[in-house]
Amino acid sequence: MEELAIVVPVYNEQETIELFVREVNKKTENLEIKKNFYFVNDGSSDQTLPLLKKIARQNDNINYISFSRNFGKEAALLAGLQATKESLITVMDVDLQDPPELLVPMYHKLKEGYDAVGARRISRKGEALIVSLFSNLFYKIINKVSTTPIVEGARDFRLMTRQVVDSILELRESNRFSKGLFSWVGYEVTYLEYENHE
Repeated sequence: MEELAIVVPVYNEQETIELFVREVNKKTENLEIKKNFYFVNDGSSDQTLPLLKKIARQNDNINYISFSRNFGKEAALLAGLQATKESLITVMDVDLQDPPELLVPMYHKLKEGYDAVGARRISRKGEALIVSLFSNLFYKIINKVSTTPIVEGARDFRLMTRQVVDSILELRESNRFSKGLFSWVGYEVTYLEYENHE
């Protein structure tokens, strides 16, 4: 059976981790695929680590890595990707702003021959106006100065083949920007659009 690695950076998320696992399992139950979770505890100060230890003992498909302090999301993503061995890999936020139900059409798109399928948020509903303005400005500036275009509204949330992830891991960048690296490595990529969850 094909296996999917789900890489999830977490920081002080004791309240959301178990809900996240339930939702992902529920929304993807029709996929004939084994799901393995890789939580990366980014130096949480709450009960995130004890919770991860407990659920990893109870479930053989739940794994965790724990940092001694907060190193940031980019470091957590890198550590999570390095830990995977599965043929398919996704990166998700634990707060469910990345809709787990998108994994189903993402998987089917991958089977059409794409190497990666990203999620592109087309509305910023429920987000503060200032955040939306700065986000729009960020994409305009980055696409002006960069030779690697970043799709506006693109999230870190994407489903990738092992080949794509291995190419990303071969890059020895010390200051990583995942969205940029995901674009820079190339491959056949498509995006699925979705409305922001409030």
